[in-house]
Amino acid sequence: MSQKKTERERPHWAPPILQGERMEAGLRLLELDVRRRLDGLLQGNHLGLVPGPGSEPGEARIYQPGDDVRRMDWAVTARTTEAHIRETVADRELETWVVVDLSPSLDFGTAACEKRDLAVAAVAAVTHLTGGGGNRIGAVIATGERTVRLPARGGLAHARGLVRAIAQTPRAPEGTRGDLAEAVEQLRRPPRRRGLAVVISDFLGPTTWQRPLRALSARHDLLAIEVLDPRDIDLPDVGTVVLADPESGRQREVHASALLRKEFAAAAAEHRSDVAAAIRRAGGGHLVLRTDSDWIADTVRFVVSRKRRWSGGVA
Repeated sequence: MSQKKTERERPHWAPPILQGERMEAGLRLLELDVRRRLDGLLQGNHLGLVPGPGSEPGEARIYQPGDDVRRMDWAVTARTTEAHIRETVADRELETWVVVDLSPSLDFGTAACEKRDLAVAAVAAVTHLTGGGGNRIGAVIATGERTVRLPARGGLAHARGLVRAIAQTPRAPEGTRGDLAEAVEQLRRPPRRRGLAVVISDFLGPTTWQRPLRALSARHDLLAIEVLDPRDIDLPDVGTVVLADPESGRQREVHASALLRKEFAAAAAEHRSDVAAAIRRAGGGHLVLRTDSDWIADTVRFVVSRKRRWSGGVA
């Protein structure tokens, strides 16, 4: 009874449960949700997740302040006596690589799902948004205990198998420390053809991943997807609480006083600001998904905003 009640209380937008006997049904439901709500965003245009201009010529449009003058279409400008630029669309046969951080800190969630479930959902969205047209996708899965590389291939069957393999990745034992910097380095070796690199993590802990992330973005278009839970940002007013670090195994009992909660929120906000600044310096897009928010709606807003910014519209 309690289990059915819990399921009824789950928001309609929450990622499906991807555990045990519910794995296959959950994966089918996840694919349906992604296709139903994201379908059509990239019809005839690969500017959804890839921020670069690509090389294929597109349509001409009137120049707007802030446009890149290097894309000026002088022939149309001369004919119309009004400044025009030539839009371009990203190259076909895009190769996408996803770094998925499944370290123990993601085996946690206090809202609609665990951060791990949200990371798998993000992978499903990326496979849909970059699929088709001969595109390929591969993945580097890092749990802290081991790193698994799935080769980049095309086709719907491969995309489904990739999402399933990530969802079925065994959890690392508690006390295992993840190494996002090393996972990103694994993506850089050996060098690959230019494409899209997506890094999915909660980005908790030391920011030692900054340098390899910048090096990765020097060759590839970069997208960082930050997966958060409300308790990553603030502590509840619950009196005495036991805080545990899943990647070190250490626990500490503290009293969640107003001062402690204020200091915790300030430290968390500073870390989030550092993460955002590091991703921005690397030249990457930054999508934040939360376990207490509609992740597909957040993804849609992010994709549409990027498309509008590149086309010269207002985000």
